[in-house]
Amino acid sequence: MLLAVVPPLASGLIRLLGCTLRFRDVCDPGVTPGHLIPPPGVFGFWHRSLLMAAYRFRNMGIAILISQSFDGELIARTVERLGFVAVRGSSSRGGAVALLQMERAVRSGLFAAFTADGPRGPVYVAKPGLTLLAQRTTEDAGAFHLHPSSAWELKSWDRFFIPKPFSRVTVSWPAHVLIAPDVDLSEAQVRVQEMMDRATQMAVTE
Repeated sequence: MLLAVVPPLASGLIRLLGCTLRFRDVCDPGVTPGHLIPPPGVFGFWHRSLLMAAYRFRNMGIAILISQSFDGELIARTVERLGFVAVRGSSSRGGAVALLQMERAVRSGLFAAFTADGPRGPVYVAKPGLTLLAQRTTEDAGAFHLHPSSAWELKSWDRFFIPKPFSRVTVSWPAHVLIAPDVDLSEAQVRVQEMMDRATQMAVTE
């Protein structure tokens, strides 16, 4: 019953709330907002901004990695109604298969997006999925963060944002990280974490 009721209701509420929000992009020098460049591309964002991202980047056919849990199934069916391509898996369940599916999505010409700290955190700690995908597809790793001027913050592991109607949402775009196929993974992961931290800093301080 939940699978039949929640996705259409949730997607409708996201559209309703989203149409009241005002989005503003801020970019590092020389960086173009990701949704304005031709695909393919690989991007990471924090789990707490998932709701705002679902509206901001709807109907773009972006492949997004979602966990295989029941909650993940609810999210997958919701975002598919918003025009995303749901790829099922996580770092702990079906990770290798999910990474391969994300790689295929990128090679087919799609954008791919990871909730970098999902599905269970800890918050603001990037996991290796984004780094591995960028390395395997020879794409730069990009990042963005959405920060609302006014929001309810849930007491969940990710401090999930529910933006208040008519608030302003800052969308930050830091400089990309080039991950060569032969680079040391731990070194690349440090650079990706720094990029994600930069995205957070840009959005919060604007």
